Amino acid sequence: MIKSLLIANRGEIACRIIRTAREMGIRTVAVYSDADAKALHVREADEAVHIGPSPARESYLIGEKIIAAAKATGAEAIHPGYGFLSENAAFAQSVIDAGLIWVGPKPSSITAMGLKDAAKKLMQDAGVPTTPGYLGEDQDPGNLQQQADAIGYPVLIKAVAGGGGKGMRRVDAPEDFADALLSCKREAASSFGDDRVLIEKYILSPRHIEVQVFGDTHGNIVHLFERDCSLQRRHQKVIEEAPAPGMDEATREAICAAAVRAAKAVDYVGAGTIEFIADASEGLRADRIWFMEMNTRLQVEHPVTEEITGQDLVEWQLLVASGEPLPKTQDELSIDGWAMEARLYAENPATGFLPSTGRLDHLSLPDSGRIETGVEEGDTISSFYDPMIAKIVVWGEDREAARSDLAVACSAVECEPVKTNAWFLERLVDRPEFGAGDVTTGFIAEQLEALCAAPEPSDALLQYAADDLAFSDAYMPDVSKNSHQEFVQSKFGFRLNAPAQRTVRLTVDGQVRETSVSDNALWYDYTRTVVRDGSSATYFENGAAFVISANRVDGGHGAGAADGAILSPMPGRIIAVDVAPGATVAKGQKLVTLEAMKMEHSLVAPFDGVVAELNAEAGGQVSEGTLLVRIDHIAE
Repeated sequence: MIKSLLIANRGEIACRIIRTAREMGIRTVAVYSDADAKALHVREADEAVHIGPSPARESYLIGEKIIAAAKATGAEAIHPGYGFLSENAAFAQSVIDAGLIWVGPKPSSITAMGLKDAAKKLMQDAGVPTTPGYLGEDQDPGNLQQQADAIGYPVLIKAVAGGGGKGMRRVDAPEDFADALLSCKREAASSFGDDRVLIEKYILSPRHIEVQVFGDTHGNIVHLFERDCSLQRRHQKVIEEAPAPGMDEATREAICAAAVRAAKAVDYVGAGTIEFIADASEGLRADRIWFMEMNTRLQVEHPVTEEITGQDLVEWQLLVASGEPLPKTQDELSIDGWAMEARLYAENPATGFLPSTGRLDHLSLPDSGRIETGVEEGDTISSFYDPMIAKIVVWGEDREAARSDLAVACSAVECEPVKTNAWFLERLVDRPEFGAGDVTTGFIAEQLEALCAAPEPSDALLQYAADDLAFSDAYMPDVSKNSHQEFVQSKFGFRLNAPAQRTVRLTVDGQVRETSVSDNALWYDYTRTVVRDGSSATYFENGAAFVISANRVDGGHGAGAADGAILSPMPGRIIAVDVAPGATVAKGQKLVTLEAMKMEHSLVAPFDGVVAELNAEAGGQVSEGTLLVRIDHIAE
């Protein structure tokens, strides 16, 4: 049995492997770059070795440094995780040649499945159904055009050496083929050093179904059932689940048997995934599911398989690498319940999914379900690597129970000032189409505008923030629950037979909103996480974070967005002024951009009008409540 293990990876997968290794009594060694010197996987491992500068190409992708670190620390084996060098056959062979144990498939298996055209031919020979298409060596553009015409449009041009969604082009008509081919070849040459392509029939109602397979050195190969990974954005998986909705037993038996044949065809050892494309226009049917490719490593979404089978796939990997037989036979494996996984990223869907980097000043992940993460509050999301914060995994007795739990878990995420996609995930899971199990790989792209519209705080949250900001210690340090009503009456006046209620002007992420302070002191009756920064605070709702400040409390008649006064929501620096005095502006048009609380805030016009006053200059520092722009209504 392996006694010491070096993990040639970082982040959540490194932490995941460390956890299982520790449970098995295996000593762990982490490797890290400059950017990861204080990372969680480094803190959790028994030992850690520095392997180079922050860019992956100078650290995590240099096999010689990783092998040297293993030898220097006495590690017997190397686990590559996923990504980086996990599917690099040359690195796998180098590990073996160095006298170390490679926790993964044979290098020959990686090579066999590494090129899409060769892999598809191999699968055809093994009796595994493959998508109709052209895999020939003749790469003449004229021949490729003829092949596409014969297959019938739409077709998909795919780089032979592609991966990660790169080197792929959909073509809907013959006249578009030549340009798409040139573009695909350029990207393939740039990304993979190989511009060869294959042509496939493009499936109009595609679902992504994959089967987890596992082999050992004793000739045993089993499957651990299927996963559905159809919710994707630009070919990147967003939410995965197991089993696949709508999968009947006959179709499951057929697809899983095909996956086992595929693994046997390459004498597979360890964890692998056979990926299929399904034409779901008539539901899931065995004769409409075709092989796409094999991933010769552990998958990001492996926890959903673990949840429905009760097996630890990392433990299986370490046992198999130690020469042990598979822990279970096929007859001993079964499906129990339903599992779903959502990938929580540091990105902002409202701005085209731009990555959001920086320090996680506040991070609260769901306290239910299973959380796989490589960061903690206070850690930093670096610009050098994939911006994943965590994988949120839930299990339920049935699909609806799992779906409901996942929606709740995503809405419970709290993170600031780094932006996350938690609210986007919650919207996805709550969509009726997803609830019905009726989504294809194109669903997110088709619904992108609605799914990515910037979240708005509810009226209840605005009311809460108004009470909280108006009567918090930052404003009134001596207010207590017993004196709240007396304070409201003394400040706003007494109204016979009616509660005191006065206007508070709030600035929410740079936009002025008005609500009112109530006599009920809502901030006493509800518990919310509030992250304060002077007179501003961040409030969380449905996975979104809202930076809110109260500009002024009055009797309901002060200046505000309704009368065109645009005030600075907090102290900050003006980084852009997009209008000039006298300019005509439209409602929603950006006027000024303010940098504050490590974020940019766009202040926009509240209605169509004219810039009557401008007190903002790029580079200038402003105080909270400063009048920056005043918009007048256009005279009729």
